[in-house]
Amino acid sequence: MRHALLALMLLSPGAALADGCPVAPDHTRALDALYEALQSAENDMEGRAISNQMWQYWTDAPDEPSQGMLDEAMRARGYGDYAFAMDRLNRLVSYCPFYAEGYNQRAFVHFLSENYLAALPDLDQALSINPRHLGALSGKGLTLLALGRDEEAQAILRAAVALNPWMSERFLLKPTGDEL
Repeated sequence: MRHALLALMLLSPGAALADGCPVAPDHTRALDALYEALQSAENDMEGRAISNQMWQYWTDAPDEPSQGMLDEAMRARGYGDYAFAMDRLNRLVSYCPFYAEGYNQRAFVHFLSENYLAALPDLDQALSINPRHLGALSGKGLTLLALGRDEEAQAILRAAVALNPWMSERFLLKPTGDEL
């Protein structure tokens, strides 16, 4: 019976085991170069292209099962099927609790569902794993804005814009006393 249950779990689409996820790929060097490139980018278009390259690294899951869960979740989110996306992301973060993008994507689904309070712990977890994750930083800033926590949001958005001066969230920044 136990072997039949295990076989069923392994054959189920998006099934995840409680452990066994390998360490996420280390893209530190490639991302460092992209963060540098953002600082010297000459325009929005160039900045956007560099940001898109970063997403390719962030969404590179640790193994085939985790990549499948992430891809299914992102596809479902794109179609507006937040329940299915959330199911896959819950499985992903259970399987790979040290993979930042699982938390970031789950926070995004919470945000799109206007469940802002639920998004914050996932954003904090993503940032504890990857403090320079621009998607999680901007997501946290936007979530705090949605909650009316403008001062906190401004600080987070400033940190994100310091890493990527081209991100569209720069237009949400309010002038500081130094800029007046």
